[in-house]
Amino acid sequence: MKVKWLGHASFLITSDNRTRIITDPYKSGGDFRYREVKGPADIVTVSHDHGDHNHTVTVGGNPQILKGVKSTEVKGIEFVGVASAHDEKQGKERGLNTVFCFEVDSVHVCHLGDLGHKLTDREVAEIGKVDVLMIPVGGLWTIDARVATEVGQQLKAKVIIPMHFRNERANLPVATVDDFLTGKKNVQIADSSEIEIQAGKLPTETQIIVLKPAL
Repeated sequence: MKVKWLGHASFLITSDNRTRIITDPYKSGGDFRYREVKGPADIVTVSHDHGDHNHTVTVGGNPQILKGVKSTEVKGIEFVGVASAHDEKQGKERGLNTVFCFEVDSVHVCHLGDLGHKLTDREVAEIGKVDVLMIPVGGLWTIDARVATEVGQQLKAKVIIPMHFRNERANLPVATVDDFLTGKKNVQIADSSEIEIQAGKLPTETQIIVLKPAL
C-alpha cells in the first residue's frame, strides 16, 4: 500500500487494488495554506466534527463517509472506531474523538485523529496491533511531543508518521515536529509526501518518517 500525507491530519492511503482511503479532510484557507483535499476517494474517515478534520464536501468520488465508534466493512476493509477524547477531561473541553483502525494489504493502520490524552489500557487493547501510526504531535489542541512519545511506546508501532504540527503550510499556534523528533533514533525526513509500505518489509525497530505535505 501507499501512504501520502496531504496535510494536517489528512492522508491518502491507497491499497494495492487501488482502494483509496482519505482521513480527516480539512477546510483550507486562513492559517491553512494547504490546498483543498479533492480526492477522489472510496472511503473517508472523520475523527470528529471540527472544520479542520471533517470537510468532506470537496472530496470527489462519492466516497462512503465513516464517523463514530463502530465497526464497518467497506470494500472488504474493516474499519474499527475506538472511543477517545479531544482533551484530558474526557471531552469536556473540546469534545470526543474517534481513533480509526483498519487493515490494508495485511498492514495494520491506526489514525489517532485529534487525540488529546494518553491512552488507557482499554483503549490500547481496543486499538490492537499497529504497524503504521499517524499521530498528532503539535500540542495545544492535541497531545504534545512528550505524550505522543508515550502513546507511540504504548502502541509499539513499526512506522510512526507525525501529523498535526506547525509547518510552512500551517501557521498554527502549535509546535513544529522538531520537539517530537528530539532525542529519537531511526528518524527519516522524507523528500516526498508518499511512502510505500509492505507487510513483509516492515522495520524491526520503530521508525519515524516525516513526510512532506502533498497539498
